[in-house]
Amino acid sequence: MKAKVAAPREVTPGERRVAVVPATAKKLVALGVEVLVEAGAGASSYFPDDEYTSAGARLVASPGELFAEADVVVKVQPPTLDEAECLRAGQAVVGFMEPALHLEQVVRMRDRGVSAFALELLPRITRAQSMDALTSQASIAGYRAALAAASALGRFFPMLTTPTGTIRPAKVLVLGAGVAGLQAIATCRRLGAMVEAYDVRPAASEQVESLGAKFLSLGVDASAAGGYARPLTPEERVLEAALVSDHVAAADAVITTAALPGRKAPVLVTAAMVERMRPGSVVVDLAAEGGGNCELTTPGEVIVHHDVVVLGPVNVPSELPINASETYARNVLDFLGLLLADGELAPRWDDEVVAATVLTRDGAVLHEPTRALLEQSTTERETGGRGPSGTDAPTTTSREATP
Repeated sequence: MKAKVAAPREVTPGERRVAVVPATAKKLVALGVEVLVEAGAGASSYFPDDEYTSAGARLVASPGELFAEADVVVKVQPPTLDEAECLRAGQAVVGFMEPALHLEQVVRMRDRGVSAFALELLPRITRAQSMDALTSQASIAGYRAALAAASALGRFFPMLTTPTGTIRPAKVLVLGAGVAGLQAIATCRRLGAMVEAYDVRPAASEQVESLGAKFLSLGVDASAAGGYARPLTPEERVLEAALVSDHVAAADAVITTAALPGRKAPVLVTAAMVERMRPGSVVVDLAAEGGGNCELTTPGEVIVHHDVVVLGPVNVPSELPINASETYARNVLDFLGLLLADGELAPRWDDEVVAATVLTRDGAVLHEPTRALLEQSTTERETGGRGPSGTDAPTTTSREATP
């Protein structure tokens, strides 16, 4: 029987992306899959309903009807509690799940027997690159951060020669040379700025320098498995602050990108550092949703401190909804290739990519860090916030993102 893949309209405030675009709908139909799209699902990303119907998709008027029919639900944002309640046993849902921040939804999907796949848990292996939604969306965020910095800065980015003299180029400091950081570096360089970049992984130096930026080294290797970075020790944090402080003070714009999925972002830029920056300088904090890399960051807001503008943008990829949706939808399409066979839902449970991304299945939570968080949460409720021996309950560490 032909599987039904359904894309609902995203209901999270500010979310403008959609998990299926007309081009990927057409490819899914060619694979023998029936594609259902909630009416208006692509409107915020400028994909009108008639483009979906032309691609062979069927429009569904209401989310209730869509969830009832679907075999696989594909989303961008984690299911809301109401959406999780609409899911049923044997149904699959694919998207970003952010389980550490949405434990109640995880429990509801577990109890309803849903197979939930979290794209942020994809292993960093070559064959999974085309499915890597974190990378595709981080690249967009880095690009937008560079434009935001250039827009908010009270001076030009490039060097300009004018009748009244030469205007020096702006100096930009990028903290974190992961995907977002490298795209920010590349974009700032294209705009003509002088760029420095810092990362705790020495291996990042080659990529930074290939983009024409100067790499700042702490002299410490904090690389971890899969291209991620381990947390610094307290002693290393002191060394980091000493290195970063003077470079922040000298920068016209600082872009920070060190985000840790499910954990609070590390503070890299203190209020004291910001106060040393020149008036009119800018800080763009891409880790705002995780608490911010800058001590002064307020998620979703712009503040001015000592005449320095501090931006805390959230859900940055949604600011480029067309390309963000296109790239994300392609990631989803390639991942669905592991869940579908001959047009039917038949997940390859022994595949390493599927095994790494499955969050819930058959009434159980299979992702170990999430299971540990649920156990910790249960213990805290039973002991009034104290661990089983009367001590504070421990914090569970989840996988770190490349800064």
